[in-house]
Amino acid sequence: MPAVSLPLPVIGWIYALLCGAALLLGAWMVISLHLQGEEARRHLARSVFEDLLLFGIWILGLAGGIGILLLKPWSRPVLELFCWVLGAMTLLSAYTRLRQGLGGENRSTLVLSLALFAGSILALCGATIFTLRSPETVRALSGL
Repeated sequence: MPAVSLPLPVIGWIYALLCGAALLLGAWMVISLHLQGEEARRHLARSVFEDLLLFGIWILGLAGGIGILLLKPWSRPVLELFCWVLGAMTLLSAYTRLRQGLGGENRSTLVLSLALFAGSILALCGATIFTLRSPETVRALSGL
């Protein structure tokens, strides 16, 4: 089955919008937890490193998406790195969720929902990496 190459503006807008939305949602969640009281603030303090790491990853995707829209040469490796990291995080998260929920009654529903969710993210990341490595994209982003 041939891989799908996506148009660069589509890639740029997808990652700029989705990563921007993820950053806004994350900021809203952190602020909401901060306003909930002392126990929530202690929880936030315990997870500050993980939260900063996640914000950094999403900023990487946002920068890569904007860079693709502006046809900047640095955007190709930045967005590819983001896709690899997002793919790995998605697989780890799906595996963890699957292990936690396999004892329940709705195992087939859990497996199907995880496959659809993780599969769609991995397909988008795979199509993005394939497109970013294509000779046309390399030429377009190198300014030649």
